[in-house]
Amino acid sequence: MLFSTTCHPRTDGQTEVVNRNLGVLLHAIIKKNINSWEDCLPHVEFAYNRSMHSATKFIPFEVVYGFNPLTPLDLTHLPVNEHVDLDGAKKAEFVKALHEKTRANIERKIEQYAMQTNKGHKEVVFEPGDWVWVHMRKERFLEQRHSKLLPRGDGPFMILERVNNNAYKLDLP
Repeated sequence: MLFSTTCHPRTDGQTEVVNRNLGVLLHAIIKKNINSWEDCLPHVEFAYNRSMHSATKFIPFEVVYGFNPLTPLDLTHLPVNEHVDLDGAKKAEFVKALHEKTRANIERKIEQYAMQTNKGHKEVVFEPGDWVWVHMRKERFLEQRHSKLLPRGDGPFMILERVNNNAYKLDLP
């Protein structure tokens, strides 16, 4: 998990998506009574926690507690002669199996996102002795990038050592 600052909320996309969804729900419920938005928060939270999520394929309340919460509409159809199973071991096994299914669904969704994102990506690995150009970012090379009209790259420089596939030591002047 990446922590985000107030000026750069893009680092935590999951939180931003949840905040956007909650904002849409609040907007739909509040309508013209903007002064009473605090009173609507429990209803919005309940509605959000009862909706199926695309990544997990489960309802968040069910993932956490192992069952779907009851609403007043659910209570009208309860049969009187059916008993609730109170066996703790069965309940624990059910919740464990539910968590395994949820984990598998999330991992499958992450793989789909990774495949879609890396579809056109070609991994390039340099070796010591290769010549490369350096992209001068404004944060790291402030004196070379004080004007947007100056070149954004410099080089070529020889690679002295490969640290890993994404980091190299260069022969910089």
